[in-house]
Parts: sequence; structure tokens; C-alpha cells
Amino acid sequence: MSHTTTPSPLALDTFACAWCGLTVSACAADGARRNHCPSCLHSRHVLDHVEGGPSACHGRMSPIAIAVLRTGDWQVIHRCVRCDELTSNPVCADDNQLILMRMAVRPLAQPPFPLEAFGTL
Repeated sequence: MSHTTTPSPLALDTFACAWCGLTVSACAADGARRNHCPSCLHSRHVLDHVEGGPSACHGRMSPIAIAVLRTGDWQVIHRCVRCDELTSNPVCADDNQLILMRMAVRPLAQPPFPLEAFGTL
């Protein structure tokens, strides 16, 4: 008796990265739902987080920062290049670690004031 398994629709769900063109699985390696490219961390503005539901914008979402939640989980902060809406999305286990760390240390590497000011405190 031959047994064939049909892949789940989630396993076949892919999208093309809005920045680098990589074909990306919408399911991350850990099984979480992914909405950004693991290579360059860009995404597409498809959800309207202000009004809820789908967005008509479809602009490219650029990763601009990392937020660390109280739980210790990291979120990628994206800004739409078309309408400037901000979103946050969980970091996936297979996201580009170099880009994540570069965004996380940017405020310390390029502070808005001289760090020598802390020497007098």
C-alpha cells in the first residue's frame, strides 16, 4: 500500500523578499510564522497595524532597530518606506545574526552625545 503525504499549505507558502529577491518560506525553521526575509530582514507592508486588517500600501518595510521585550525576546522594528508606519515582528531563529547585532549595537556605536560625559557621573 503506497502512502503519500501532502505537504501542509503552510509549508508551501512562500514570498519573494521586497529587497533582495530571495524566495522565503513563510514558516521559520522553528515553526513560527515569518513575515520578513531571514537574509536581509526586509518585509512588505501587507498589514495595517493602525486600523487592523490588510494594508493597501504594500510598500517595502526596512528594518531600522531592535527592541528587547521584558521577556528577553527580540523584535525587529520596521518602517515602511512609502507611508512611514512602524511595526514590530519577532526575531526568528534563522534570521541573519550579523544584521541583528549591527542594528542592536548601532546606538552605542553612534551615540547622539559624547560617551565621555559618563566619566563625570
